[in-house]
Amino acid sequence: MTPSVDAGGLVEVKAVSKRFPVRRSWKETVLHPRSTSYQEALHDVSISVRKGEFFGLLGKNGAGKTTLFKILATLVLPDSGTARVDGIDVAEDPMAVRRRLVPVIPYERSLYWRLNAEENLKLYASLQGFSGVEARKRVDHVLDVVDLGDTGTKQVGLFSSGMKQRLLVARALLSDPAVLLLDEPTRSLDPVSARNLRVFLRDRINREQGCTILLATHDAEEVRELCPRVGILENGRLVVNGRTDDLFEAVADNRYRLVARGRVKAALRQLGSVAYLEVDGLPEARDGEGWEHVRLHIPGGRAAAARFVRELTGLGIEVALLSPREVPLAEFIETLSADPIPAAQSSSVVAGCA
Repeated sequence: MTPSVDAGGLVEVKAVSKRFPVRRSWKETVLHPRSTSYQEALHDVSISVRKGEFFGLLGKNGAGKTTLFKILATLVLPDSGTARVDGIDVAEDPMAVRRRLVPVIPYERSLYWRLNAEENLKLYASLQGFSGVEARKRVDHVLDVVDLGDTGTKQVGLFSSGMKQRLLVARALLSDPAVLLLDEPTRSLDPVSARNLRVFLRDRINREQGCTILLATHDAEEVRELCPRVGILENGRLVVNGRTDDLFEAVADNRYRLVARGRVKAALRQLGSVAYLEVDGLPEARDGEGWEHVRLHIPGGRAAAARFVRELTGLGIEVALLSPREVPLAEFIETLSADPIPAAQSSSVVAGCA
């Protein structure tokens, strides 16, 4: 499937390519002073993100996610192609772009740890040209948005990692941007803090504030939880761009994990599903409470899975869980890179605003 671009996006990237010179040793420089080799970071990437969307960029380290973000943030110029934010070309008017798009730098050391949250934000507000009543209003507003208004005189150095990340988001919101760039925002957080930050970003920043968010990550579950649409980058190329759930379901290939209790094996035979039954190592794996753990292949997508559960429960089987197979990131990217969605499914996967 060829990645497609939506017309009228708030963020428009069209056929962007970027390469960087490869660092050479002193010996190579002396022996071949005029020779230069390059590493391609992005190749012909096209993405469109609509206003109010929470869009994910998924890829392994070195896939090109950060380079694309640097181009959008006007920190790096593309070698070819165009990137526009709210209709403004990043190369032609970078100052106007910076008033509309702000990257959230995920490094806590960029905060002043001996100052409290309010003092940090007042400092950055002044650097952005705000002062007096206007600065105070903006600082109070963003502190309220990120739920840090009650931290008082507590120094930022004493904040939890999750609080520091929220303060970084508050700093980015000072200029009331239309677009936020989030580059692996949960990378340094523990699982609970990461979960809380994801909920905060989705509910408070994207839904309540209406801020358009581009999220770059190598965490497939993070994208699945937050982003209705996702673009997959592999070696600088956009290998696929579509609805997140459709892509994961296509890679999972209608394979499910069933947790049920009762005469499960007999029920599966009666339903005629034994031909699709896949079991991990044993005919049936059973835990201490009598729940059977079975891997199934149920052709037909969600409708077939729902019908299967109804029929199974109708036979007196207790069903605790029927969930799609979890797909590791490496397998997800490799599968889509090698075979970007079978033709029969591609119509439901073509990029579009969810």
